[in-house]
Amino acid sequence: MQDPFRKTKGKVRWSKLYSFACLRPCTAVPAPVQTLIGQPGFSRIVFCNEPQLHKAKPYKYPNNYVSTTKYNVFTFLPKALFEQFRRVANFYFLLAALFSLTPATPLNSITLIGPLVLVVGISMLKELVEDWHRFLQDFCVNSRIVKAHIGNGIFEDKEWKFLCVGDVVKVNKNENFPSDLLLLSSSYEDGICYVETMNLDGETSLKVKRSLEPTLYLDNEIEFRDFKAIIRCEDPNPNLYSFVGNLEFKNESCSITPTQVLLRDSILRNTDYIYGVAIFTGPDTKVVRNSTKSPSKRSRIERQMDYVIYVLFVILVVISLISSFGSLYFTQSTEDEWLYRRLNEGKNQYYDPSKPLKFCFNEFIRALILYGYLIPISLYVSIEIVKVLQAVLINKDKKMYDETTGKSVEARTSNLNEELGQVEMILSDKTGTLTCNQMEFRKCSIAGVSYGGDVNEVDLEASKRMQDDIDARQFSLKGNSCMSQSFELPEFNRSIRNSNICCKAEDSIIKHFNFKDDRLMNKNWTGQPNSFEIVMFFRVMALCHTGIPIADDTQTNKLKYEAESPEEVAFLIASQEFGFKFCQRTQSVLLVKEIDPSSGMAVEREYKLLNLLEFSSYRKRMSVIVSSEDGQIFLLCKGADSIIYDKLAESGSSYLSATSSHLSDYAEDGLRTLVFAYRIIEPTEYQRWNSIFTKAKATIGSKRDELLERASELIEKDLILLGAAAVEDKLQNGVPECIDKLAQAGMKLWLLTGDKKETAINIGFACSLLRQDMRQFHLNLSREIESTEQFKAMREEILHQIEVSHQAINEESTKGAPFALVIDGKALEIALQSDVKDQFLRLAVNCASVICCRVSPKQKALITRSVKRYTGKTTLAIGDGANDVGMIQEADIGVGISGMEGMQAVMASDFSLPQFRFLERLLIVHGHWCYKRISKMILYFVYKNIVFGLTILYYEVYMRFSGDVLYDGWYMVLFNVLLTSLPVISLGVLEQDVSADVCLQFPGLYQQGQKNVDFSWIRIIGWMINGAFSSLAVFLLNICALCPSAFTRQGQVVDTAQLGATMYTCVIWTVNCQIALIISHFTWIQHLLIWGSILSWYVSLYAYGALPPKFASRGFHLLIKEIGPAPVFWLVTPTVVVLSLLPYFIHIAIQKSFYPMDDHVLQEMKYHRKDVTESPMWLKEQNNSKKKTHVGFSARVNAKIKHLKEQLHQPLTSSLFYR
Repeated sequence: MQDPFRKTKGKVRWSKLYSFACLRPCTAVPAPVQTLIGQPGFSRIVFCNEPQLHKAKPYKYPNNYVSTTKYNVFTFLPKALFEQFRRVANFYFLLAALFSLTPATPLNSITLIGPLVLVVGISMLKELVEDWHRFLQDFCVNSRIVKAHIGNGIFEDKEWKFLCVGDVVKVNKNENFPSDLLLLSSSYEDGICYVETMNLDGETSLKVKRSLEPTLYLDNEIEFRDFKAIIRCEDPNPNLYSFVGNLEFKNESCSITPTQVLLRDSILRNTDYIYGVAIFTGPDTKVVRNSTKSPSKRSRIERQMDYVIYVLFVILVVISLISSFGSLYFTQSTEDEWLYRRLNEGKNQYYDPSKPLKFCFNEFIRALILYGYLIPISLYVSIEIVKVLQAVLINKDKKMYDETTGKSVEARTSNLNEELGQVEMILSDKTGTLTCNQMEFRKCSIAGVSYGGDVNEVDLEASKRMQDDIDARQFSLKGNSCMSQSFELPEFNRSIRNSNICCKAEDSIIKHFNFKDDRLMNKNWTGQPNSFEIVMFFRVMALCHTGIPIADDTQTNKLKYEAESPEEVAFLIASQEFGFKFCQRTQSVLLVKEIDPSSGMAVEREYKLLNLLEFSSYRKRMSVIVSSEDGQIFLLCKGADSIIYDKLAESGSSYLSATSSHLSDYAEDGLRTLVFAYRIIEPTEYQRWNSIFTKAKATIGSKRDELLERASELIEKDLILLGAAAVEDKLQNGVPECIDKLAQAGMKLWLLTGDKKETAINIGFACSLLRQDMRQFHLNLSREIESTEQFKAMREEILHQIEVSHQAINEESTKGAPFALVIDGKALEIALQSDVKDQFLRLAVNCASVICCRVSPKQKALITRSVKRYTGKTTLAIGDGANDVGMIQEADIGVGISGMEGMQAVMASDFSLPQFRFLERLLIVHGHWCYKRISKMILYFVYKNIVFGLTILYYEVYMRFSGDVLYDGWYMVLFNVLLTSLPVISLGVLEQDVSADVCLQFPGLYQQGQKNVDFSWIRIIGWMINGAFSSLAVFLLNICALCPSAFTRQGQVVDTAQLGATMYTCVIWTVNCQIALIISHFTWIQHLLIWGSILSWYVSLYAYGALPPKFASRGFHLLIKEIGPAPVFWLVTPTVVVLSLLPYFIHIAIQKSFYPMDDHVLQEMKYHRKDVTESPMWLKEQNNSKKKTHVGFSARVNAKIKHLKEQLHQPLTSSLFYR
């Protein structure tokens, strides 16, 4: 059975009610548009309902397939290879592999080519898997279904990706538009529909769209059987707010404006269905044009690692030059002594000392290959493996699982794990990211009395921390002559008392209504002396709106509502709860069931709707003119306080002072406020005004809006103030706490939103980005300057405002006062120009909070790029909608919220979260761990390869560059591939300097990553020196211990194979014991891998020696018959290991004893359980670890306490403390 509310809804002709939004489009195409059509940039032709004509040139356009992947079948191999070989080490080993194919190589070519293929192959496979996941998410979006016309008035399901330009589609309520459409008709008789564009511009209010007059009759499927039309319009472009074109239909030409265009990824709301024709599809749609290609991102550590490789490469070149010249010198100076080397003369073209230049070059290439182990080829692949495993652990973190949505965190790329530990700037969207886009009615002020006295969390926390001070103050008053007087802070206690006037019964959960005050509930207000004002207040809520009642299936006596904005829905629900239920709307009548204050009974009253002056961002108010059953004409108005106050009558501002005070309190709580007022209009005055207004409404042309505004000013005056209502744009759970923790960790958060300034500021207060004592700088263009559209004048105004703000900061910076910057989209467009940008960014960086409102997707991306380049700091962008894709891709790290507004942001992101609050754990815990792990891992890699590589150099020098190789070729392969690879992977995956709980309790630890403490050049050079010392110790101790005396019991001296195997054993023990000293958090896995790697060397040596001599070469039975039976082999190994590691052990002992870092102190306290036995000391360290900040919940509490203490410490004679 059809819903009766639906019938009413479809018959309401909104175009006749709206005054400003729905101008009836003219039939004739305006002259300016006519001249543009067909010109460059305006050449697109669309054949409506004839998509087959767009499958061949010249009208062939792309289909509706959209891709966010980095690669495709044809580009994967060249792009992925480029990504791999732009890494310095990989490129070096590619050259080394090519040189190994020449006779000059000292090693078997397979020992160089094999590891390179393995390393590059694994990295490319990882890239392929990650891009495959992006493809699967694209596939889900492209496979969405829409009803499309296939001919003869038949509509069938069609996947989005198969949609073509010219296709006629039917979109139902709450569905996304699959492409950019021209609206043809809707379920409303006059072609009105409501569109939510939050995914595009972040605005929560619904936009009103209206079809063209000639297509209104196309309101059912059969009408499209013979529909044919031609659209001539602009070419694809990224501008969301403009459209130029015309529709040629039935020998008429109608102008198409943005009012008739429905953009992809917008959502149809409050309308049962619409019919539209596809104008732009796929990559041509405006939302895709606003996005950018998936960039290739590299972390700061990875980029710095390239410079480390450069340093190692320089060292490699230097020692290779030394080796080549040394070889030439010794060969020429001792040529007669080394006759055996002359046996190959004439046979080996690469060995010819008589040609020094050629000889040196060949020796140089040989040395580059031989000493190439200074550069760790397996470092990149090990990091790739570690990052993938880190991403798995992040994805499996149960504490980042949201039970409400059933979603968890997802690391969509693992390239940036360590970058999470170095974030300093966060740029966040508002709607859907910080907020739920769900409004709740919280408080109101009626006739100077505030209702709904909930104390905010800041006051509650301040009260707890102030209680001891107040008690101490009371105790000090005992024995005083005035001890009988009560001591308190009136301002603070008043708010506490008001909070106790709440419902005594158990609170019921009502969506959009979170009001607690018995004085207004259950008809308790009827006996109050200001009951008339209360009635009028509730009538404004019940009548001044554009909402439509909908039957609530869950409650028989309650209604649900659909309206243009969530605030209107909250007001309608609230009025229903207060006893003023809006029941029905027709074209001219509003039916309300309201409480009669005299009898306390519910009565039905009809109000005739005479005029509706709807809300706009410029008007900042909305009014309705209604006549009651007794013929009285009322103007009911709601709007911003700055607008309504100016329109009050002298006799209508009785409650102005009290209302203003309440509004200030509500704003500090982060609530959105609207002021309510009314006036009674005489019938004769209304008739005169209505004739003026009707004439203005019928005007067609550029002056229409100006005439309407003048007419509305004539009637919206001499208002009587009723009070104010406050609604909460409900934050997601844990947002203030998360922002507080991020601020304590040293991060700055900028708010970028498409919403209006007032809304953005309210959210700034709600999530503690703003404080009441914070000096706010507002950058915006005056209406006069903006209307001139002269860039020079606008630029000068913005520069002047920036200069004034700079002066204020310089004057007040010594006082430690916090500053906030608020800028809108128009001003931002000027501020981001090249000659203004630096001054603007210098001002913004000096402010504790920055809020950018009315920004477009392109501006979000531009801000992100500018901040990233200007500050040079790691930047993270977080958002949930398609309008956030640009900034997510532009930032160093992009985070998408997998909320209710589609998956565009998630698909473009590097990490996705179910809710904003999980960003705290992602950064402060996992980011900190990953930064520490990767830093330690790279430094250890450099260390172990220097230890290994320099022993080869020392042996070359010892042997006077004879060309003899110390280690067997397979030893060299096994070193990085097997014997030292697994422990370093366990370090990169499982290492924890402190536990997750300690990370969250001590957010200051995060600043180690911001300052790059663990991967500074001092650390890098220190580890290089440590590696050089260890290698020298290994070499010299082995030479001194093994060479002077017999090695075996038979009196044989040590040969190259025995010396190489013994020295290699010492290297394996040294580097594996070194990693054991590095690790702070041991698990059985690390023990298994470290000691198992050492054991695997002996097993490998035994297995290699068991091979036939043809394959084993010098290693044949080396362990069991030569070095194994020699006691000196077993004595040298532990001695060398201890002496090699002694400098590092001494260094770390001195550092932890005399110069400990924060994590060292916490490790000791945790180890000795001082967090339990000495909790005050633990709390003191915890407070010391928090960075002093001007934003966040803690900062607001501290500011509140400071304000209260200033009152508390005033002289006792002050009447402020006495009651």
